Amino acid sequence: MAHPIAMKEIALQAGVSLATVDRVLHQREGVRATTRRRVEQACAELARQQQQIGLTGRRVMIDLVMEAPERFSRIVRETLGSAMRQARPAVFRAREHLAETLSVADLVAVLDGIARRGSHGVLLKAPDVPEVNEAVLRLMKRGIPVVTLVTDLKGVPAHAYVGLDNQRAGETAAYLMAQWMPSAKARAEVLVSSSGQRFQGEDERIQAFTRTLATMRPACKVHVLDKGRGLPGPTAASVRHLLASRPGVSAVYSVGGANQAILAAFDKAGRACRPFIGHDLDADNLALLRAGRLSAVLHHDLHHDLHMACLHFMQAQGLSAVGSQLMRSDIEVITPFNLPHVASIPLHP
Repeated sequence: MAHPIAMKEIALQAGVSLATVDRVLHQREGVRATTRRRVEQACAELARQQQQIGLTGRRVMIDLVMEAPERFSRIVRETLGSAMRQARPAVFRAREHLAETLSVADLVAVLDGIARRGSHGVLLKAPDVPEVNEAVLRLMKRGIPVVTLVTDLKGVPAHAYVGLDNQRAGETAAYLMAQWMPSAKARAEVLVSSSGQRFQGEDERIQAFTRTLATMRPACKVHVLDKGRGLPGPTAASVRHLLASRPGVSAVYSVGGANQAILAAFDKAGRACRPFIGHDLDADNLALLRAGRLSAVLHHDLHHDLHMACLHFMQAQGLSAVGSQLMRSDIEVITPFNLPHVASIPLHP
């Protein structure tokens, strides 16, 4: 199996020896299946990061570790590639450890594996649980800086966070929801869909939303669903079950995504869904905004977040003499009328 990328680059990317890469590329025996997959993944990563290969400058190898729906991981991977290309004088490369669902034990194993192999930094989206916190502390004790992305870890001191202010995001969603509700005295019911409150960022959004909405619309009842993990199938099933037992639910704040699945469940139940507030301008949400099925999306500048992460890793490697303050992203309210780089479109009833 020939490959245009030098074997030493593949070995570095995969964190294995040249001999192991040679055995995999030439389809020889004596390589574990997991190691073989890691080498094959390294080849795919290098193909995506081809522009970084051969550049002169201090090499910074980072590890991107995420438990997130594929739609969000894909956006992060693409945007990180752009941020890395702009982070001169460093030459960034990223190893990817991405999964839609991951047990805590498997996630800890990934982090401990990075600690053994070494890394110039870890960019992490992970649940805020003690086992993960302890694994992150082990990385930091080995001198590997950790930057958490969009959701933080409360049990890990002195690390960097990039992303939006999740409390302000939840408050903003509640404010918009209250403005669009028909009456302050109406006994409306709101569905809040989450991919899991073990993610601190989502938990912060939900608590802020619930608290603020209770102040502005005290008659409103909030139902939190967090078993869908942001995946279409489980989310749709969870929403259908709620709608069958709660005829008053007519509005949605989607913290965890899978918005097409949520709307499909409302459609199947023959129920209207207004207002509907979501997060992030992924392909699904852009299509739903264009169709007028989302009332608004709370968006933040992911490129800014990942640029800040790269600056932090550069600083840790002594490549940036000037300290950079990691600023949280501003929250931008996107409607069908202010889509970025797209003509405004009419709302559908």
